[in-house]
Amino acid sequence: MSIARRSLGERRIGHAGTLDPFATGLLVLLAGRATRLMRYVHDEPKLYDAVVRFGAETDTEDLHGAVVREAPLPTIPALEAAAQGLVGETDQVPPAYSAKRVDGKRAYALARAGAVVDLPAVRVTVHALSLGPFDGTPDAVEQCQMRVSCGGGTYVRSLGRDLARAAGSAAHLTALRRVEAGVFSITRAVSVERLQARAVALESPLAAVAGYPRQVLTPDDLRKVVRGIDVEARMAGEYAALVGAADPASEATLVAFAERRRSELGDRWQPRVVMRQPEVGDRGL
Repeated sequence: MSIARRSLGERRIGHAGTLDPFATGLLVLLAGRATRLMRYVHDEPKLYDAVVRFGAETDTEDLHGAVVREAPLPTIPALEAAAQGLVGETDQVPPAYSAKRVDGKRAYALARAGAVVDLPAVRVTVHALSLGPFDGTPDAVEQCQMRVSCGGGTYVRSLGRDLARAAGSAAHLTALRRVEAGVFSITRAVSVERLQARAVALESPLAAVAGYPRQVLTPDDLRKVVRGIDVEARMAGEYAALVGAADPASEATLVAFAERRRSELGDRWQPRVVMRQPEVGDRGL
């Protein structure tokens, strides 16, 4: 975040979900006025690639923690059966070293101070979980790749822990990489090095609300929307990106993000986030 602020020269930077300290991959950032779109961003499901090492469980559930439990290596059939049991809606106990709050304090801060952290289970959703390739033998798997598609709030570290426990073993993650978050993919991401070198062209705010219907504004609509005035809703959906273009050959630009409002005049789009400031010619109706 601090790198983005310095490189982009923008104080307002927002993110759609942080990464674990040891993790790599996609981090969705919104800059400037676009940060107001954060609550509307489609950033689920999230897709992760991980490496699970078996035989030892750590207190952080990753390679940087201290070993707290050891167990025999699992078999491939046991792991595959355990993986099936983790798909769907399940109750997951978050790791002690997490950003969850306990009596107003972060769990990881309490754990680092030596306190015993007992977090309640939370409901999480795992859409898909696949394993392989496997290292070791079919009867004694040393480590394996794990790909997880899940909803927000799911700890992949804890999935690795629960996978091993269900297979009669113990485990921790040695690598974790986020490759997708909703409509965003790592294939479109820029590296930290490019960000630091200021070799970055920001995407249009329209990318933040991809997946929502778009309504092109008439000149009269545009004059109203930039002032926060509702306009006729000419398409289905509870939310919409209201766009404008100087001419048919121009690229559409996000003028506002709006929510449907039902009134005596019919369905209207009520602007919730206005991206464009009124110009002199927009002030009159």
